Amino acid sequence: MSVDAATVRRIAHLARIAVTDDEVPHLQGELNAMLAFVEQLSEVDVDGVEPMTSVTPMEMKKRPDVVDDGGIADDIVRNAPATDDHFFLVPKVVE
Repeated sequence: MSVDAATVRRIAHLARIAVTDDEVPHLQGELNAMLAFVEQLSEVDVDGVEPMTSVTPMEMKKRPDVVDDGGIADDIVRNAPATDDHFFLVPKVVE
């Protein structure tokens, strides 16, 4: 896949980057080099390779899935204009 000058201008427009006509050929070469590298990566055989979160083997840190109020309900609603039993009171907006 190769990028043409019109595509470079379109990408620059979408990225909100001002690109002069003199810069387009250079950026076109840079984008084509990046895409060529990505295409090269597709040639790598990854069959049987497990996804990793790190290059060193390790277990993911886990915490117990416990539901609690955090013990700071009073702090959370302290600045609310209206509360009831640790809940925010809001005006009714739907009939």
